[in-house]
Amino acid sequence: MDSVRFGRALGVGARAAAKTLVMAVDAATAPNPTANAEQGAAKSPVLNPGTNRGVNPPVNTERADTSGARIPEPVERTAAQIKQTGQGLKQGGKQFNKAVGGRLVRLSGALWLELTGVFFGIFAVSAVAGSWRMRSALHETMGNHDSHVRLLISLTMAAVFGYFCVSSFVKANRRTKGQ
Repeated sequence: MDSVRFGRALGVGARAAAKTLVMAVDAATAPNPTANAEQGAAKSPVLNPGTNRGVNPPVNTERADTSGARIPEPVERTAAQIKQTGQGLKQGGKQFNKAVGGRLVRLSGALWLELTGVFFGIFAVSAVAGSWRMRSALHETMGNHDSHVRLLISLTMAAVFGYFCVSSFVKANRRTKGQ
């Protein structure tokens, strides 16, 4: 089976994986680039195992590092690409935060306000239900002072939690409109 039919059968992903595997095998079988400079200069042409042909090492593709070791040019290119990719990701993240982050924070804050408003509403309804059960204590203030105090506490609790409920929904409405 030729390589074109094989590539079409397996798809682009398999071809890319195979190419990466071949490059990894070539890199693993290549001689150590940090070997002594004299030994590298005295060697004959390097045999590339992936293509089975002799290739002379490039003369001007390496530059001296500060430690005296030589860094190949493809490594420099790869390092520059990684640095550029990192900067692009950082810049893209900032742009994404600018475009989506503010809206997301505003809407999640509005959702939180609505959720707390619901809980305050549940407490207010509970207090109103308790006040309704104790409404008879309003007329019997002389003989049943403790029931009257409980009724007043329950009404106060209903008023406070009702205020919190309404104010939470009003704040959430303002926040979603962007005010």
